[in-house]
Amino acid sequence: MRFEEWEPHYLRILETFGFDREGDEEAASVAASLTSRDDAARLEELCADKTVTVCGNAPCLKEEASRCEGTVFAADAAADVLWRAGIRPDAVFTDLDGAEESFYAMNREGTVMVVHAHGDNIPLVRRWVPRFEGPLVLTCQSRPFGHVHNWGGFSDGDRAVFAADALGAAEVIILGFDLDDPGVPSIKRGKLLWARTLLSLIGYDL
Repeated sequence: MRFEEWEPHYLRILETFGFDREGDEEAASVAASLTSRDDAARLEELCADKTVTVCGNAPCLKEEASRCEGTVFAADAAADVLWRAGIRPDAVFTDLDGAEESFYAMNREGTVMVVHAHGDNIPLVRRWVPRFEGPLVLTCQSRPFGHVHNWGGFSDGDRAVFAADALGAAEVIILGFDLDDPGVPSIKRGKLLWARTLLSLIGYDL
């Protein structure tokens, strides 16, 4: 999704949650200052004309992981669940709040770390980004620039689906998503509602 298409939804998200656009823009600038690496071309190779399985971090992922096909994208902590099941994801989409030490091992073995910068995670960005040794892509919620990308989406899981769609996946399989989970905190519930709304924009009705 082009930013011009994404921006109206982004503005509504800012209003819904009371987020600060300036904070998002600052986070993107901080991330960009920490590295000049950009492996978006590798990410596109993983998607173009391929089946991409996007794995969320709902508890059901443990039972569904065996159904992964083709390229495997993990949303944040889902990566560690897959790793423990013997599956190294091809890419991890993360704002780093569920990051594990295993991320470094995956990254050294070739997993693309797609690190998302937003106004609430600047300390995590400063801590983690310089330590990744393997392929790395930076993303943001606000207007993309230079080597910082924005393919649309809000939470880690739906951003992974948006990226796969934008980068030419032939098919996207979605596992480990539970958008009706009643046991999550209210802000998380709001994010799940937004995930459903946003995914429907690109043809995924969960």
